[in-house]
Amino acid sequence: MTTVQTHRYLQQYSIKPSMQRTAVMEYLMQNKIHPTIDEIFTALSPIMPTLSKTTVYNTLDLFVEKGAVQVLTIDEKNARYDVDISKHAHFFCKSCGKVHDIFNLNSEIFSLPNSPLFTINSVEISYSGICNTCKGN
Repeated sequence: MTTVQTHRYLQQYSIKPSMQRTAVMEYLMQNKIHPTIDEIFTALSPIMPTLSKTTVYNTLDLFVEKGAVQVLTIDEKNARYDVDISKHAHFFCKSCGKVHDIFNLNSEIFSLPNSPLFTINSVEISYSGICNTCKGN
Protein backbone atom coordinates (compact mmCIF):
# COMPACT_ATOMS: atom_id res chain seq x y z
CA MET A 1 0.00 0.00 0.00
CA THR A 2 1.32 3.42 -0.92
CA THR A 3 1.44 6.39 1.41
CA VAL A 4 -1.37 8.03 -0.58
CA GLN A 5 -3.54 4.93 -0.11
CA THR A 6 -2.71 4.87 3.59
CA HIS A 7 -3.71 8.54 3.90
CA ARG A 8 -7.01 7.79 2.14
CA TYR A 9 -7.62 4.87 4.47
CA LEU A 10 -6.98 7.02 7.54
CA GLN A 11 -9.18 9.84 6.21
CA GLN A 12 -11.95 7.31 5.59
CA TYR A 13 -12.04 6.90 9.39
CA SER A 14 -11.76 10.66 10.05
CA ILE A 15 -8.14 10.32 11.15
CA LYS A 16 -5.83 13.16 10.18
CA PRO A 17 -2.69 11.59 8.66
CA SER A 18 0.62 12.42 10.30
CA MET A 19 4.03 10.90 9.77
CA GLN A 20 3.69 8.70 12.86
CA ARG A 21 0.10 7.64 12.16
CA THR A 22 0.97 6.80 8.58
CA ALA A 23 3.99 4.75 9.65
CA VAL A 24 2.01 2.78 12.25
CA MET A 25 -0.86 2.10 9.82
CA GLU A 26 1.52 1.05 7.04
CA TYR A 27 3.26 -1.31 9.46
CA LEU A 28 -0.08 -2.87 10.43
CA MET A 29 -1.12 -3.25 6.79
CA GLN A 30 2.19 -4.79 5.74
CA ASN A 31 2.61 -7.04 8.82
CA LYS A 32 -0.68 -8.78 9.48
CA ILE A 33 0.79 -10.64 12.46
CA HIS A 34 -1.41 -9.03 15.13
CA PRO A 35 1.54 -7.13 16.61
CA THR A 36 1.87 -5.72 20.11
CA ILE A 37 2.80 -2.11 20.87
CA ASP A 38 6.36 -3.26 21.65
CA GLU A 39 6.67 -5.07 18.31
CA ILE A 40 5.45 -2.01 16.39
CA PHE A 41 7.74 0.33 18.34
CA THR A 42 10.75 -1.97 17.88
CA ALA A 43 10.15 -2.19 14.13
CA LEU A 44 9.59 1.53 13.55
CA SER A 45 12.01 3.19 15.98
CA PRO A 46 15.15 2.54 13.86
CA ILE A 47 13.62 4.44 10.94
CA MET A 48 11.88 7.02 13.17
CA PRO A 49 14.31 7.86 16.00
CA THR A 50 11.96 10.45 17.51
CA LEU A 51 9.10 7.95 17.82
CA SER A 52 8.13 7.11 21.38
CA LYS A 53 6.25 4.11 22.72
CA THR A 54 3.66 6.56 24.06
CA THR A 55 3.07 7.87 20.53
CA VAL A 56 2.55 4.32 19.26
CA TYR A 57 0.12 3.63 22.12
CA ASN A 58 -1.83 6.86 21.53
CA THR A 59 -1.91 6.26 17.77
CA LEU A 60 -3.28 2.74 18.19
CA ASP A 61 -5.79 4.00 20.75
CA LEU A 62 -7.04 6.55 18.20
CA PHE A 63 -7.21 3.89 15.46
CA VAL A 64 -9.30 1.63 17.71
CA GLU A 65 -11.55 4.52 18.81
CA LYS A 66 -12.25 5.46 15.18
CA GLY A 67 -12.82 1.83 14.11
CA ALA A 68 -9.85 1.59 11.73
CA VAL A 69 -8.18 -1.17 13.78
CA GLN A 70 -9.38 -3.65 16.35
CA VAL A 71 -7.63 -4.46 19.60
CA LEU A 72 -7.38 -8.11 20.58
CA THR A 73 -7.30 -9.22 24.19
CA ILE A 74 -6.53 -12.82 23.25
CA ASP A 75 -3.01 -12.70 24.70
CA GLU A 76 -2.96 -12.51 28.51
CA LYS A 77 0.28 -10.51 28.49
CA ASN A 78 -0.21 -8.00 25.66
CA ALA A 79 -2.88 -6.23 23.69
CA ARG A 80 -2.53 -7.04 20.00
CA TYR A 81 -3.78 -5.06 17.02
CA ASP A 82 -5.50 -6.19 13.84
CA VAL A 83 -6.02 -3.96 10.83
CA ASP A 84 -8.53 -6.46 9.41
CA ILE A 85 -11.81 -5.28 10.93
CA SER A 86 -13.97 -7.77 9.03
CA LYS A 87 -15.90 -10.38 11.00
CA HIS A 88 -13.50 -13.16 11.87
CA ALA A 89 -12.16 -15.04 14.87
CA HIS A 90 -8.64 -15.59 16.16
CA PHE A 91 -6.58 -18.52 17.38
CA PHE A 92 -3.77 -17.90 19.88
CA CYS A 93 -1.01 -20.52 20.10
CA LYS A 94 0.05 -20.83 23.73
CA SER A 95 3.37 -22.31 22.64
CA CYS A 96 4.74 -19.86 20.03
CA GLY A 97 2.51 -16.89 20.86
CA LYS A 98 1.33 -16.34 17.27
CA VAL A 99 -2.20 -15.23 16.53
CA HIS A 100 -3.92 -16.69 13.47
CA ASP A 101 -7.06 -15.43 11.70
CA ILE A 102 -10.03 -17.76 11.30
CA PHE A 103 -12.40 -16.68 8.53
CA ASN A 104 -14.56 -19.70 7.82
CA LEU A 105 -16.96 -19.39 10.77
CA ASN A 106 -20.72 -19.23 10.48
CA SER A 107 -21.61 -15.51 10.42
CA GLU A 108 -24.46 -16.09 12.90
CA ILE A 109 -21.88 -16.68 15.63
CA PHE A 110 -21.08 -12.95 15.54
CA SER A 111 -24.60 -11.81 16.36
CA LEU A 112 -26.86 -12.14 19.37
CA PRO A 113 -30.65 -12.09 19.38
CA ASN A 114 -32.20 -8.66 19.85
CA SER A 115 -32.31 -7.81 23.51
CA PRO A 116 -33.46 -4.67 25.31
CA LEU A 117 -30.82 -5.42 27.94
CA PHE A 118 -27.76 -4.89 25.74
CA THR A 119 -26.39 -2.65 23.04
CA ILE A 120 -23.59 -4.60 21.37
CA ASN A 121 -20.75 -2.58 19.87
CA SER A 122 -18.25 -5.33 19.19
CA VAL A 123 -17.79 -9.08 19.28
CA GLU A 124 -14.48 -10.85 19.85
CA ILE A 125 -14.30 -14.59 19.31
CA SER A 126 -11.05 -16.31 20.10
CA TYR A 127 -9.67 -19.76 20.58
CA SER A 128 -6.42 -20.84 22.19
CA GLY A 129 -4.35 -23.98 22.16
CA ILE A 130 -1.35 -25.29 20.24
CA CYS A 131 -0.93 -24.65 16.52
CA ASN A 132 0.00 -27.46 14.12
CA THR A 133 3.51 -26.06 13.67
CA CYS A 134 4.24 -26.28 17.41
CA LYS A 135 2.44 -29.60 17.66
CA GLY A 136 4.74 -30.98 14.98
CA ASN A 137 2.14 -31.70 12.28
